[in-house]
Amino acid sequence: MLRALDAAREAAAQGEVPIGAVVMRGDSVVAVAHNSPRTDHDPTAHAEIAAIRAAAKALGQERLEGCDLWVTLEPCAMCAGAISHARIARLYYAASDPKGGAVEHGARVFEQEQCLHAPEVYSGMGAEEAAGLLRSFFASRR
Repeated sequence: MLRALDAAREAAAQGEVPIGAVVMRGDSVVAVAHNSPRTDHDPTAHAEIAAIRAAAKALGQERLEGCDLWVTLEPCAMCAGAISHARIARLYYAASDPKGGAVEHGARVFEQEQCLHAPEVYSGMGAEEAAGLLRSFFASRR
């Protein structure tokens, strides 16, 4: 989670919402990414999507079976769908997102009958730091 938090800080430094993600296979980091929709002019450039894309490219496969995704905020519905399609084995996220999250809030994507793959989900690691980064970022914008 420390790598994901570093990526989130990098996003904030670039004026992006501070969310970072890391794909791991065992003890190896496969990909690290952060939010970049403003920079890339791409509404799908969430940290999770960017990390999944980079990991799939690095591994030369579209399914990331056996990989774990560490992210600083509860994934939205789009990202949860991508996590399912990528066959991520385990999802670890820091802060919950009651407004936009879709794992323990909102759509609860992995609980839907139509969801063909649900990762193991663990939350709360680094939650205070991740939430603090988000609060500071948005407070500085007001």
